[in-house]
Amino acid sequence: MSGTIDKLIRMANQIATEFENQRGADPAAATWDHLWHFWDPRMCAQIVAHLDRGGEGLNHVARGAVAMLRDKGGTAAAG
Repeated sequence: MSGTIDKLIRMANQIATEFENQRGADPAAATWDHLWHFWDPRMCAQIVAHLDRGGEGLNHVARGAVAMLRDKGGTAAAG
């Protein structure tokens, strides 16, 4: 994996873990919302492409959030 995708995976996993540790909201939905609002569209496109190639390294919450990003067309929403 390239350095860029490694960083994106690490960030997505950290965000997902933070929301997973909070009570109340669906952690995948909260992670998706964060990615959609705060990540550059290029970052979103890269992490979605990574998921489409198998998503190696993404934890289960991040994987769900990135799938939502892909399925909701969120890669063009930020920015």
